[in-house]
This record gives sequence, C-alpha cells and structure tokens, in this order.
Amino acid sequence: MRFPIARFQSRSMIFFAVLGLIYVSSSLSASTENGDQTIARCGAGFVENVGGYRVLHLKGGPYAMGFQHGTLLKDDIRELVRFLFEEKAKEADFKLFGQKIEPKAIIKAIVGIERPHVPDRFFEELKGLADGSGVPLDDLIAANFIPELFHCSGFAIKGSATRDGTLYHGRILDYGCDWRLQEHAVLVVAEPEGKIPFVNVTYSGFIGSVTGMNAKHISIGEMGGKGLGHWAGVPMPLLVRTALEEAGDLDRALAIFHDHPRTCQYFYVIADGDRGEGVGLEASWDVFGVIRMGEAEKRLPYAIPDAVLMSAGKRYEKLAERVIAGHGTFDAASARSLMDRPVAMKSNLHSVLFEPKSTRLWVANASIEGEPASNQPYHEFQLEDLLKHVPDPAVIVTPCPPQPSRVDSAPTKPELDPNKTAGSIDQTSKNKD
Repeated sequence: MRFPIARFQSRSMIFFAVLGLIYVSSSLSASTENGDQTIARCGAGFVENVGGYRVLHLKGGPYAMGFQHGTLLKDDIRELVRFLFEEKAKEADFKLFGQKIEPKAIIKAIVGIERPHVPDRFFEELKGLADGSGVPLDDLIAANFIPELFHCSGFAIKGSATRDGTLYHGRILDYGCDWRLQEHAVLVVAEPEGKIPFVNVTYSGFIGSVTGMNAKHISIGEMGGKGLGHWAGVPMPLLVRTALEEAGDLDRALAIFHDHPRTCQYFYVIADGDRGEGVGLEASWDVFGVIRMGEAEKRLPYAIPDAVLMSAGKRYEKLAERVIAGHGTFDAASARSLMDRPVAMKSNLHSVLFEPKSTRLWVANASIEGEPASNQPYHEFQLEDLLKHVPDPAVIVTPCPPQPSRVDSAPTKPELDPNKTAGSIDQTSKNKD
C-alpha cells in the first residue's frame, strides 16, 4: 500500500526534506564486555548502567510496566514532577479573560478533552507508575500531557546521499534545557505484552515517546507546529508510542497516524530500515500529508535526491546546505554532524541518530549546566543487543503486585483494530474521514 503524496497546508513556515541512507555496520559488543552494571530490579524489569548511560528495561502488561518504571526510577520521578509543578510552573504566564491560570488547571482541561481518545492501557500504566513511585496519579497524568502545550527538527538520508547507501534518521529535540529534563534522561527498552519491543529516548516518569525506534526497524521523530487548542484526539506522545508498538512497516506506521484522531499541528520523520525509505509527514488535527524522498514542495525548495529534511527558517537552509555539500559521503559520524549548531538550537535537549536497519542509535543529551546536546558526546547503543541483556541475578528483586481490577482514571474506549489500514488519503484529509 502506498500513500499518495499530499501538499501540506501553508499554515506555518516549517520546512521538510527527506533523505535516506543505507549503511552496513558491525554489531555492538556484548554487554559484559562493556562493563554494564545492574542497578536495581523490579518484577521482570531492571535498570542498568550501560557505558555511563542509564537504561531502563520494562516488560509485561501496562500496570506491571508502569510499576517497574515507578519503582526503579522513584527518586527521579518525584524530583522531576516536583520541579515541573512547584518551580517551573511558576514561570508560566497563562491567562484567560485577563486572569492568570495555573498550568495544572489547563493541563487538566486538556486531559478531559483527550481522555475519550486514549486507550485504557495507558491509564493502567500511569496507575502502575503512581503506585510504584508514590507520586499522585493526577500529577503523573498532568506531567505526561505537558507536551500537548508545547511544540520541535529531523531528517532522513539514504542511497545516493550516503557513502554506502545506509538509511540514517536524525532527530533534534529543541525543547528547552531549563526544564532540567536532561538530569533525568533515560533510555527505555520496552517489551510490552503482545506488542513490538521498542527503544524510547525519554525522561523518568514519561510513558509516551517523541523519539524512538522499534525492533521491526521503524524509527520516528516528532516536530511541533501550531494548532494550540485542538486537543480532541490522541496525545502526540501516545500516538508515537502506539506506532512504535504496532507498526511493522512504513505503511502500517502511516496508517496509525492517519486512522487515529489527532491533536494540534505536528510533523514527523518516519524511517523504515527494511525498506530503506524515509518520509516526511504532517499529521495535524485536520490535515494529513506525506512527502517522499527527493521531492520538493513550495515550503521545501530543495529537492535533494534520497533525502527528506524537517526544520524551519535559517536552520532549514543550513541543514540543506550541509546535506548538499556532503551528498554521497555521509556515514554515521558525518550524519551526526548534520545536527550540529546552528541546525540545533540553544534549547537542544537531545539529538539522536538512528540506523534503523541495524537498530543502532547514537544519543546525546544537554548537559546538566544547560549546554545543548549538540555540544555533548554521543552514546552508542543497539536495540537488538539491548533486548538480549539480562539482570544480574545477585541483585534483589522487588516484587511487582498483580494488575488491579480497574483503574479509576481510565476511560472506557476500545482500541482501533490493529489490522485496519487507511486506504487512500485525500490531499487534505480530515481526522474522521
């Protein structure tokens, strides 16, 4: 199944460009050779130190994964939620009819609008997160819906654009280093029951994803636009996670974004390592459009062979300049350099390069002092390798309680049929077409 190319509505000055690369690379060393260390265990989950980076392994049903997450990263979750709502929230200036409104009140209203569109399993996971961490469930729900208030760059390159044809997918998260999220950075290796395992570049206490790759070689990165106030749909981070858990190929990933009701204005780069293809996507509350590698659109003045780029203004111009200059020479190292400043902003929270075919990824986070991720060293991982890691049996296991019979905060909403596909899509298709 192929989705037709659609021209994006000219609401914002967001530029795309899709590039694809295919690179055959060697696998990572065994975990024991890297000196990995199990830090703690809970049920089937565990947290370990891999080359100086914290990696959280979650496995099982929604509540069990949430409880493992909350138990193993309890201190980080408590501190991050405290900072977000007791310190950072005081800097926000939201007003309605001239009166200042607390951020929590706004987020609570957003949750109420989005709740009917969110599958029960995500609220079950949040309940487990609350029980494991001791943080109130309402606070964790609010923290996980914060990305709906804010909006982010990426590229994919392959074939003729790279030295040996490898598909690379770069993702720059420009979110804000002053949120102190980088202090609680964690790489989550998730094995949800009955779904596709995936790796999520994220932060303690967050169950959604804005940057991830699954074991079927699909990688996804998000970029926000406008559309504030259009919240009657699945929250963007949970929609990305759904695609990671359910998409075995590019067509299925696109179908998931198309078939679910969506919120605000969001753009994505999605790459398929098996197919060696990447696309740019607008999946907003009222628009769905796909642009493929090597194509131009009026907001994409550079039609670069085997490439798709997402950025804005001078950052887009600089990214295109770099890709054109190095076309045909890119390997993993030089592809990472495409994300250097000024393509990355000062608010660069993390930068990630995926090599979907091999499931390798390189991750850099902003420093504790707030220096952008583009100035920091990258950590190399391979999902295929991480899925083979086992905890040290000498570490005591905290038991995981059984799944509760019900979760009070969860809506009653059936999930979409995982076998459903979108079919043909109009140039500017609506959410409920």
